[in-house]
Amino acid sequence: MLILGIETATQQVSVAIGGHEGVLATFEVSRGRRHAETLVPAIEFLCRQADIELQEFGAIAVDIGPGLFTGMRVGLAAGKAFAQALRVPMIGISSLDLLAFPLRYADRTIAAVIDARKGELFYSFYRPVPGGVQRVTDPRVGTPDDLVADLMARGQSVICVGDGALRYRELIDADGRCEFAEQFLSHPSSAPLVQLAHAKALREEWVNPWEIQPMYLRAPDAQINWPTREVAG
Repeated sequence: MLILGIETATQQVSVAIGGHEGVLATFEVSRGRRHAETLVPAIEFLCRQADIELQEFGAIAVDIGPGLFTGMRVGLAAGKAFAQALRVPMIGISSLDLLAFPLRYADRTIAAVIDARKGELFYSFYRPVPGGVQRVTDPRVGTPDDLVADLMARGQSVICVGDGALRYRELIDADGRCEFAEQFLSHPSSAPLVQLAHAKALREEWVNPWEIQPMYLRAPDAQINWPTREVAG
């Protein structure tokens, strides 16, 4: 089964094609934050270069968050549109799982950390297991100080990955216990998305397009600001 993976939960737009042969093609761009303008042309380009027709896809995989609201909305809407048009199921994977998976060969706990803006972070902890990673805490939103407190409470060396970890690196690594993954791993990617989705597809762990639900750990900015605007008016 061929899978189209769509990842837009952060400032990066990432698209991949994969299946039983592994990841066949990828496209990534992390500048400009023009998700809506970039995504569909990227999919068309990738299919053309890989000589794959849309009708060959057996499932659509999407990043369900947590992440930046606008980017998530673009990816989820596009994924649902393609799945409905092709009449294929969907598979949703968390952005934090996508950050942690490339570090599955690490010898320590993994902290996947996404910059949530407004002085907050989305994060979760993982441990490497045979064939992948296992999430050991529920995804949460908190301040950098909250993350530091959780790291200190664990009392063990941790490898941190994600743009949130890099942004607050000095604060997070105040006690020198943390290692930081490379910059090129700082955004969730569609390559691990199709890898994880293929494993789920083999177990038939998919849903209908209308059943895909985003993982919002906080209200969208417009909703957060609405009471303030009401008072101001």
